[in-house]
Amino acid sequence: MGIGGCIILIAVGAILTFATDWHMKGVNLDLVGLIMMGVGAIGLAAYVSIFKRRRVPPTPDGDVPPVVEERYYPDQRY
Repeated sequence: MGIGGCIILIAVGAILTFATDWHMKGVNLDLVGLIMMGVGAIGLAAYVSIFKRRRVPPTPDGDVPPVVEERYYPDQRY
């Protein structure tokens, strides 16, 4: 679930909790909305802290440092 999905969960949960006055037998929509907002917030925090992309910081002159490839030749003897 990406940032968009988390924000949608939070928005739909807020709508269910604060903007509706529906009453369903056996279902508390306020609690469902709070649960959806909580899951969206936890998902957003997890996405930001764990699944974020690692960026390469630019050098002072603005260029991205070059990628260095290392090759391993297991059959070569010294």
